This record gives sequence, C-alpha cells and structure tokens, in this order.
Amino acid sequence: MSQVLDTPPPVSASPADKTAGHPADETSEALAARYGLNVSGARPSLPDYIRQLWARRHFITAFATARLTAQYSQAKLGQVWQVATPLLNAAVYYFIFGVLMGTSRGIPDYIPFLVTGVFVWTFTQSSIMSGTKAISGSIGLVRALHFPRAALPVSYCLQQLQQLLFSMCALVVILLAFGVPVSASWLLIVPALTLQFVFNAGVAMIMARMGAKFPDISQLMPFLLRTWMYISGVMWSIEKVLKHQDLPHWVLVALQSNPAAVYIDLMRFALIDSFHAGQLPPHVWAVATGWALLAGVGGFLYFWKAEETYGRG
Repeated sequence: MSQVLDTPPPVSASPADKTAGHPADETSEALAARYGLNVSGARPSLPDYIRQLWARRHFITAFATARLTAQYSQAKLGQVWQVATPLLNAAVYYFIFGVLMGTSRGIPDYIPFLVTGVFVWTFTQSSIMSGTKAISGSIGLVRALHFPRAALPVSYCLQQLQQLLFSMCALVVILLAFGVPVSASWLLIVPALTLQFVFNAGVAMIMARMGAKFPDISQLMPFLLRTWMYISGVMWSIEKVLKHQDLPHWVLVALQSNPAAVYIDLMRFALIDSFHAGQLPPHVWAVATGWALLAGVGGFLYFWKAEETYGRG
C-alpha cells in the first residue's frame, strides 16, 4: 500500500519580497557605493593624488637615475657624454656667436657667461622635450601598472636635473680656469635651481598631457624651443644688445621677464663675479618664484585633470 505524502504547494514570493533586498530600480552606481566598489581607473581626489605621488618618491628617484645611467650605455665613453655634450654645444655657440657674430663684445667673462647660459637652458629644453614624450613614450608602463602618472614627467625632469649637476662639475672647472673666484653668492645656486626645477616640471606635465593626446607635438617642439632659446639671452646679453636698439621699453621688460632668461640670469648672478645685480631685471626673485608657482601648480592641476585618460584609446 503506497503512502501518499501531502506536501504544501510552493509559496510564491510577492513582488515586495523580491525587491526587499535588491530594489529593481537600484542603479549600478548605488550598488557600487553599497559594496564599496570604485570605478576602475577613476581619477583620485587631489589630496589622495598628492599622497600617492609622495608615496612613490623612491620610485621616481630610482627611475630617473636608471634612465640617466642607461642614456649613454651604448656609447664607448659612457657617462663622459653627460659632460661632453653640453660643452660641445657651448663650443659651437661660442664659435658662431662669440667669434663670427661678435656678441662677446662688451661682456666680461664671456665664456663663463656663455657656458652657464647653455647649461641652464639645456636643463629647461631637455625637461620639456622629455616631458612631451613622458606618457606616449612609456605607454607600456602606463597600461601595465597602476600609479600616479605625474610620476613620469617629474622623474624625467629629475633625470635632467641630475644631468645638469654632472655638467656643473665641468662648469666649476671652467669658471676657475677663467679666473672667476669662489664666493658666497654660489649658495644662491640652490634656490635658483629649485625654482627652475619646479617650473620645468610644471611645463613638462603640461606637455605630457598634450603629447599623450597629440603625439605629433613632439615634432613641433624643437622649432618652438629653438626660437625660445634665441630670445632668452643664452648666447648674448639682452640688456646690452637691446639698449642700443630703438625698441619700446616693454620689449626689453618682456624679454628679461621670460622665465628661461630669468633662471639663466639668476645662475649667472650666483656664479659669475662680473655679472652684477644691475644686470638683473627688477624683482627678479619674485618673478622667478611667480613663474615656478604658475607653471608648477598650474601644470600639476592640468595634468591631474586628465589622469583617467592616460593609456586609453
């Protein structure tokens, strides 16, 4: 005799019961917020971004040093080119401008004047050029690892600063060889280079964002930088040349206040005894600080605004 088991019919859940735990109209953003999920690759807040960048300061330094070491690894003379390259540039400029064009007339200690200008300008030029390719040239690293992308242009500028410090060893020898005495004003090198580094890093971050979106800009930059060099008094004295020209006073002020000329003049004032304070533009330290803050802070914010777009597309 078979036993019949009476089982209760299944109870269907009401619509209210179905949506009690997960409302049907709950958005994906609300679900993500409920479970603590974040958008992949989202731009962090500015304070968080600064903290992340500071936490990777050792990576930035190591990356810059590794790139500097590898820069001339294929050359037989190796790291000697770190000093030889800017010296050869200075020699070429001396022959063309100092000898053939006669811009050395009326400028005491012209060779220290020229070499200082070339070295300081090369720091700015190389920082901006390398910054232009900071993202586009490291796209594999950008796509493979998660880190604040500002670390790349900053590390490229740090690499150029290390390059300049190597060159400064040769510059000191040149200064001493041409009778320029060591003085307390040499201590001004530290604040001058600090301000220039902040300025260079800011401009490099601007160019890194632009270069990430428009890679062809790296082909245009050499022409713009060459023009900037010629109007920045690298090979000639802005004050001595333009005071004999029939030009409005504002032209002289604009040329003397352009950031490349400001940082070059500060280094010349710090290093060369014959380059006196009267040759500096008015309020030169305030101008140098203003350029550093404008480019440094503005460039950092401009770069951070597009943080989530780097490496995509």
